[in-house]
Amino acid sequence: MRRVSFGVAPAPFDPTDLSALGAELSDEERLVRDTVRKFVNDAVLPEIGHWFEAGELPRELVPELGKLGLLGMHLEGYGCAGTNAVSYGLAGLVLEAGDSGLRSFVSVQGSLAMYPIRAYGSEEQRQQWLPGMASGELVGCFGLTEPDAGSDPASMRTRARRDGSDWILDGSKMWITNGGIADIAVVWAQTDDGIRGFLVPRGTPGFHTNDVARKLSLRASVTSELVFDSCRLPEDAVLPGVSGLRGPLSCLNEARFGIVWGTMGAARACFEAALSYAVTRQQFGKPIGSFQLTQAKLADMAVEIEKGLLLALHLGRLKDAGKLTPPQVSIGKLNNTREAIAIARTARTILGANGVTLEYPVLRHANNLESVLTYEGTAEIHQLTIGRALTGLDAFS
Repeated sequence: MRRVSFGVAPAPFDPTDLSALGAELSDEERLVRDTVRKFVNDAVLPEIGHWFEAGELPRELVPELGKLGLLGMHLEGYGCAGTNAVSYGLAGLVLEAGDSGLRSFVSVQGSLAMYPIRAYGSEEQRQQWLPGMASGELVGCFGLTEPDAGSDPASMRTRARRDGSDWILDGSKMWITNGGIADIAVVWAQTDDGIRGFLVPRGTPGFHTNDVARKLSLRASVTSELVFDSCRLPEDAVLPGVSGLRGPLSCLNEARFGIVWGTMGAARACFEAALSYAVTRQQFGKPIGSFQLTQAKLADMAVEIEKGLLLALHLGRLKDAGKLTPPQVSIGKLNNTREAIAIARTARTILGANGVTLEYPVLRHANNLESVLTYEGTAEIHQLTIGRALTGLDAFS
């Protein structure tokens, strides 16, 4: 039988892009991805093992992130880059391939601290805070979770009450990324008019932070408790544009979108380490990658990464079209986070004992992903969100 040629040469094979997802990106999106990848390769990967071991993320990195336009990059105006959602996702993908703590910093700064100021703040609040946050001069954090109110934020105990024209804030927030280094905290509290957001600058009397020590996950990230003891705020500290849980939940939806992409970055970093190891590590006189069981593991990991990235891209296109819904974000967060953890654990088995050292990224990513699994909505919360969309029945109450 004569072979028929259509005159199209096959694309070069890329084991990290089996489904040729890169071809679906615009030139601008690829430029964002490649620019961030160079930064991570040059400035992060050579040092991240030391930072993880020491439990720190150097503050000097923050202005560099600002120079790249990564802080609040999906927001418009006030010094923000105004990129599309897919570009934001691709940046998260590459940042988390470096470390979840790095992507978490960018996510909290842009989606949890800058976004509510941009969406719900007054013009004066936007002008005061957003340019400095976009440049990396100022750091923000997001105070919602409490010691006794994680998945149920409506039961928060932090309260703000009127005192003349001022507000008096009392309570505490826990597990707050960037808390100990933040110049401005976006804090959600109960009031007589429902849940409201407040801007609390560092140094405000009655406000202090305590960093969480002895973490085994997200070590290259600052995690803190925020404490408010008769913290007096002026009338204009409140975000005027929103009340109720809609405010903080909309911020979380923004950040969860970044997690959909970021977790696949961590997964792909683990896969690439395992693949490289498998074709060079010799056992029984040949590379372990030549054994069927190892190839099966590599194939399964590659397939799940491709599925996760295609899902992330689809959700990104929906978001750019203004059609993305919270249950769809939950599908992405639930699937990609748990698949990323499974990939990290499988990659560790290929590396054997070497996989538990900081010479390789695998167990560092696995430890980090244990936190990503439960923050900004546990797996169970996202299952119930999807379940409610399927059945029309609310299992939360």
